[in-house]
Amino acid sequence: MANFENLLARLIEHRVEFVLVGGFAATAYGSTLLTQDMDVCLRFSADNLLRLQEALTDLHPVHRMTPQRLPLWLTPETCRDLKNLYLDTDLGQLDCLGTIQGVGDFEHVEEHSIEVHLAAGVCRILSLHALIQSKEAMGRPRDRESVLQLKAIRDRLSPKQPPSVAGN
Repeated sequence: MANFENLLARLIEHRVEFVLVGGFAATAYGSTLLTQDMDVCLRFSADNLLRLQEALTDLHPVHRMTPQRLPLWLTPETCRDLKNLYLDTDLGQLDCLGTIQGVGDFEHVEEHSIEVHLAAGVCRILSLHALIQSKEAMGRPRDRESVLQLKAIRDRLSPKQPPSVAGN
C-alpha cells in the first residue's frame, strides 16, 4: 500500500527541490481520482539528486523501468545525464521528472507553482491552471477525466480566492 504522505514528508525533510505534479497534486486540489504513483518535477542538479537519494536510502529505492530493477545509486558523475527517474520504494512509486508536458522544465514548473501546507509539510505544487494545462497536453483517458474534475474545482473557486488545497 502506497504511503505518499510519508514519502512527501521525506522529500520535504531532506530539502529536495521539487514541485508536486500529476495525480497526487490533483488529489491535493480535491480530485477524487486515485493515483498509483507520486509525480514530482525535480531540479536535476547533482546536489538535489543526492538529497533525493539520502531521503530514500532506507526505503530500498529501485529503478522500476529497467528489467534488472537496480538499486538507486547516484554519484555526482552519474547525475549528469539524468533527465527522469522512475522509482519503486517501500512507500510507493515515485516518478521524478525533469520536464512536464504542457508546462516545461523545472524552472517553468516552479514559476507556475504555489506554496501549500499539506499534512506532510510545506511544499510547492503545480498551480491549478498549469496542472490542467499539463493534463490536457498528456491527453490520456485518465488525464481527460482528471481535467474534467480539475476544471469543476477551478470553476468553484472565486477569482479573488487563492486555491484551497485539501489537508489545510
